[in-house]
Amino acid sequence: MKKLLVTAFFFALCLTVFAQEETEKEMKKGWSFGLLPTATYSVDNGFQAGAFGDVYYYGDGSTYPDPLHKISWEVSYFTHSQRMRFYLAYDSKYLIPKMRVNASVTYVTDPLYSFWGFNGPAAVQDYDLWSNRYLYLDNGKQVNYYGMSRNMLRVLANFQGQIIPHLNWAAGLNFWWWTLGGMNDRGVKSPDGNKLFYDTNLTQFEYYKSIGAIKEAEAQGGYSLEVNAGVVFDTRDMEAAPNKGIWAEAYLNGAPYAGNPQTGLYSPYLKACMYFRHYVSIPIPIPAGNPVFAYRLAWQQTIAGETPFYMIQNNPLLVQRNMISEGFGSSNTIRGLRENRILAEGMAWANAELRIKLVKFKLFNQFFYIAVNPFFDAGIITKPYRADALQGIIKDARLVDQPEYASYKAYLEGEPKKANDLARFNALHDTNYNGTVYDESNMKKVIMSAGAGLKIAMNQNFIISADFAKCLTPGLDAGLWIGIGINYQF
Repeated sequence: MKKLLVTAFFFALCLTVFAQEETEKEMKKGWSFGLLPTATYSVDNGFQAGAFGDVYYYGDGSTYPDPLHKISWEVSYFTHSQRMRFYLAYDSKYLIPKMRVNASVTYVTDPLYSFWGFNGPAAVQDYDLWSNRYLYLDNGKQVNYYGMSRNMLRVLANFQGQIIPHLNWAAGLNFWWWTLGGMNDRGVKSPDGNKLFYDTNLTQFEYYKSIGAIKEAEAQGGYSLEVNAGVVFDTRDMEAAPNKGIWAEAYLNGAPYAGNPQTGLYSPYLKACMYFRHYVSIPIPIPAGNPVFAYRLAWQQTIAGETPFYMIQNNPLLVQRNMISEGFGSSNTIRGLRENRILAEGMAWANAELRIKLVKFKLFNQFFYIAVNPFFDAGIITKPYRADALQGIIKDARLVDQPEYASYKAYLEGEPKKANDLARFNALHDTNYNGTVYDESNMKKVIMSAGAGLKIAMNQNFIISADFAKCLTPGLDAGLWIGIGINYQF
């Protein structure tokens, strides 16, 4: 947060010195580079350390603000989740005449990935446990009840070609490889210093495995070779932050080959995806530019087969605006929710926001603007995931049911300096606490959130984003949700 405040102060200072009414036409030629440290933050992953950047080539400037070629990259580490990301992407509408090429390679490690359960509001979230605070150990570490681990390799290539003006065909091929397991923080040990807690069934991931909601054959991960095909209608005046126009997509996304050869899993599936985005310029004379009302209506649902567990969080897109496009929640769909809080076979959601440019200015031969965007998000599950396997489930296998419970309680009772930890431990395991993990009556709740964002854009393409949101649906509250990254959400 300190880095964000320093950045904001820097730009405010620039405004007082350089802000002026522009008399020249805004245009960029040749190469443009955007490079920043990854001073981002989210409630799920913590602070991000590393670097990311975009490289743009505008040629003679005739296509500005859209570049002829764009290369994006990132190398980073997250302090809370211990996530590491490596990313390289290329995007161009001009490499092949009348065809768009979007390709990328991504590798992500998640030793402390959060698994909240299936079907959103039906997966009851314990307020005392949701923030990775379940059991305090003598070494200062904590057992993460909602923790598991995963590694992901993704290679994708998507193409679009014109049918008629503004209407394109789209097709692509995406390869995914996942490895999954228990929480992989090797610093978390039992009080005797031997047993690693991520090897036990003290997590929701292990509990779902024990009742068959996560199949044994997919619990280690697997692969998916996805093919997508459909149409795209696009009348936007620019891509990064449109002032007007429509961007709509309808396509099928399926995996004829998905599974794990080592376990014998074979699980093909087919999804239908529809997105409608509309950008409306509001004729209010603000020197920095007219405000824009932007909204998105989206739906995706599995229509054949069953998505394997390791792919259920994927949110298939024809053009990747952010490195990760996952789940129902966080920065990609409904802001104000924890990352991947809603896992289901079918989801519908809407986003609406007002984008207001406060001021624009030129600095170091680059064009900047600062904008705010109050927003409202809402969504609902349209098809649950493995509801039959979870129906009637009341209690989970909490620590109170495990052999470690008695030994750890005895350890706390024998350590006077741990009196506070013992009091909290007893409170969390009160005999009146029933450990409910699934309530199917909550499944059809409408999920809502509201908030506002701050944007700083360079040359209308390189956009630093900070969004703040609050979930309005009881049971899904993540406190004040903060997401700092790049780009508008849609």
